[in-house]
Amino acid sequence: MPNNKTINWIALFASNFLGVFNDNLLKNSIIFFAVTWKLPEWLNTSQLISIVSAALIVPYLLFSPYAGNLSVKFSKLAIFRFFKLIEIPIMALASIAFVFENVYLAIFTVLLMGIQSSLYSPAKYCLIRDIGGEKKVAFGSGVFETMAFLGILSGTIIASVLSDFAGIWALIVVFLVTAVVGYITTSMLKVEELPVEDNNKSNNPFVFLFQAYKIAKRYKGVNAAVIGSSVFWLIGGMLQMNLVVHSKNYFNATNTETGFVMAIAAIAIATGCFVAAKIAGSTSGQKLMLPGLAGMILFLGLIAFFDLNIEFYTISVFGVAFSGGFFQVPCLTTIQKSKSGRLLGDLFAYLNLSTFVFVSFGTFLFWLITYFTNQDTQIVFIVLWIISIITFYSFNKYLPKKNHK
Repeated sequence: MPNNKTINWIALFASNFLGVFNDNLLKNSIIFFAVTWKLPEWLNTSQLISIVSAALIVPYLLFSPYAGNLSVKFSKLAIFRFFKLIEIPIMALASIAFVFENVYLAIFTVLLMGIQSSLYSPAKYCLIRDIGGEKKVAFGSGVFETMAFLGILSGTIIASVLSDFAGIWALIVVFLVTAVVGYITTSMLKVEELPVEDNNKSNNPFVFLFQAYKIAKRYKGVNAAVIGSSVFWLIGGMLQMNLVVHSKNYFNATNTETGFVMAIAAIAIATGCFVAAKIAGSTSGQKLMLPGLAGMILFLGLIAFFDLNIEFYTISVFGVAFSGGFFQVPCLTTIQKSKSGRLLGDLFAYLNLSTFVFVSFGTFLFWLITYFTNQDTQIVFIVLWIISIITFYSFNKYLPKKNHK
């Protein structure tokens, strides 16, 4: 018989996987299915992809401060369960949108899912420490991130498969079953939480960012970890966009081949997160940060400066992504192990907000480079290589010497 802690871990990891899976299933299903719908004249496929992606991400900018306040002032379990329950009617509304092929309603449901996900995000991350204590935050953070990336990968794949071989009714069943099972797994959680506290942080994203930065300064390494994790997402976002264009421009890859490379990248990140969690054990794992960054520098350099065939290119993409996951886990663990008590919710809201800023900058940077270089994706890889070197240099100065001898 599994003990209560094991049940809690399984329920938390499963809930996270199912939530991320449904987010990405909905987003990608609109993209794959809507090509057969009668779209407005002003809306082409590229614009649809941009709008749907923004609808899922922008709520993190608007609602992260409020989400942080919620996780400090109220029970994290209650927040998690409430918003997982809300997912069921949202997916029912999404099902209606697909039945009637209403693209406006479909986009609106993605926005609702973005709001829902952003509002319980700090609470679910804080539950890692509540379940495992300080000794298990590396394990919890690593597996948690692993399940998130597997959710992204499987949601994308299932959406493409259902659009080609099954159809709308099978999609609707998956939407609703995933939402219901997600709520059930969340209801299985039984965790002792720290007492709630009053929280008067501003809900204005810009004011909150400044306030949270000052809070994070109280805890050694937290601001560096937030910036490090945000850089990871910046590189990951730019890499994902660049893989699509680079694979076609340099290797004449088909959509299936490009999708395979992107799937390899997602699996590599998940694997890197899991391996880092196992190696870190009960420590924060900060000694893994520099090897992770060094791996990113090595494999990005191979792609940027060498004429690789598609096999070595795919292996190098795996190396970059694996190294990124290896770097990400110690960043999250450093935040988890801060002696911040209930303020941990504010710190994860700060992380979400910072990540949004960095990802947005990365998206703009990608557009800028490709626009002025006539889509020279090799330049993008060089820029990512330089960003990795700057990050390595910064963390080499920041980390205690005993952590990177």
